[in-house]
Amino acid sequence: MTTRKTETLVGLFVALAIAATMLLALRVVNQGMAGNSETFTVKARFDNIGGLKPRSSVKVGGVVVGRVERIYLHKTDLVPIVELQISTEYANTFPDTSSLSILTSGLLGEQFIGLLPGFIFPEDLARIEEDKVCETTSLNNCPYLTEGEEVFDTKSALILEDLIGQILFKQGSE
Repeated sequence: MTTRKTETLVGLFVALAIAATMLLALRVVNQGMAGNSETFTVKARFDNIGGLKPRSSVKVGGVVVGRVERIYLHKTDLVPIVELQISTEYANTFPDTSSLSILTSGLLGEQFIGLLPGFIFPEDLARIEEDKVCETTSLNNCPYLTEGEEVFDTKSALILEDLIGQILFKQGSE
């Protein structure tokens, strides 16, 4: 009798553990933007994306401001295009002169995109304050990153194997 009760309790515990694991896995898969689900899309071209994956973070100084939405190969230029989803919480925050770099967390950690905010020319800043160009529906004259814009200042991933090869080649030639 006690064996059957013990087996039932163990079975119940295992079932609860499996259910908790499934729930946790589903939460991780459905994880959206931290704090805000509204986003705008920005594109960037890179020569080499290394191990960057969709859903990788976009960070400014370690703070997550967005995620990689999609990675695909441009049909004519044959270069990787990365689509980023930036939280609208940061709309009209990053100048269109900002740059993107593919960075790695630690020596062998996962890759993410680092966004380095650019600058705004003083005449653009004065125009923004006078005309309120970034508050209208036509954002063509807005000096900030907006929906559908492309960032041209990009730095590709640093590939560890390439770096080791360069060091070995340099030592071999000496």
